[in-house]
Amino acid sequence: MELINKLTLKQLLSHLYVLIPVCDNDKHYWIANDEIEKLLAKGKDWLETHPAKELIVRRYLKNQRAMANQALNVLLTAEESEYDNELTNIGDDGVENGELPKIKIHELRLLAAKEELLLSGAKRVADLGCGEGRLLKLLLTENQFDFILGMDVSYRALEIAKERLKLDRLSEKQTQRIQLIQGSLTYTDKRLLGFDALALVEVIEHLDQTRLSALERSVFEYAKPAMVVITTPNADYNVRFADFKEGKMRHSDHRFEWTRQQFESWGNDVAKKYGYAATYKPVGDIDAEVGALSQMAIFKRAAAQPVAVA
Repeated sequence: MELINKLTLKQLLSHLYVLIPVCDNDKHYWIANDEIEKLLAKGKDWLETHPAKELIVRRYLKNQRAMANQALNVLLTAEESEYDNELTNIGDDGVENGELPKIKIHELRLLAAKEELLLSGAKRVADLGCGEGRLLKLLLTENQFDFILGMDVSYRALEIAKERLKLDRLSEKQTQRIQLIQGSLTYTDKRLLGFDALALVEVIEHLDQTRLSALERSVFEYAKPAMVVITTPNADYNVRFADFKEGKMRHSDHRFEWTRQQFESWGNDVAKKYGYAATYKPVGDIDAEVGALSQMAIFKRAAAQPVAVA
């Protein structure tokens, strides 16, 4: 196998520093207490977005669970901090010195997704790409939902979600309402059958565009719930950020960011292909020229029919 890339010698050496002990998993390497700091220093700017970061971290630290979890916590926190920097004005309460209070845009996306799920009347819902369980926590407070599923490709994120939701402290009745599973959206999965609604909040932009067709098939053709809610950043709005640069994305792990026109074009194609009707709503601060910070599509299956659970 041959790998080709353009990078500086410093970047290459930092990769090799980390990956040599990872690939040479049979050889013993002494793991000192400062290995986490060394790993994070050498993995700066590339490890937190690497698709195999969990495997790399665990192998580098010789599967010492406590140390690996500590390192992964730092990486996940760094990843989420990029979202936390996106703020928007909302409401008209608590105004001081003429300034409106701020709220994290990601919280608005979650609240908007929850509202659509409630309005749909759905009883069985799933959060695909649930991450650390922020939306799941909101859904769990709503009695309308009889069963809630959270799925993510990251095992570590699911562990954090379990802690956030305090699953080990829930009553038996509440425990039966929620389940966390590991899985990928680009593969058909029988566990996603039989749901009234699926939510993908800030998920699609983390996939290569060449993999979107696989996601479409697994969600709209195979799982085919009555409703699908999808949110994604609005690239039109990026010009309003102080650090805007042409081509710069909001998150280092984003594979693309669509304009409103691109998102609606994709959504309309998906709806037509798989028998859904699509509507679109803005999420977050709205600018008269460029639109909202984020954008939401609500897909409703035409002539919705009961879906058999395998």
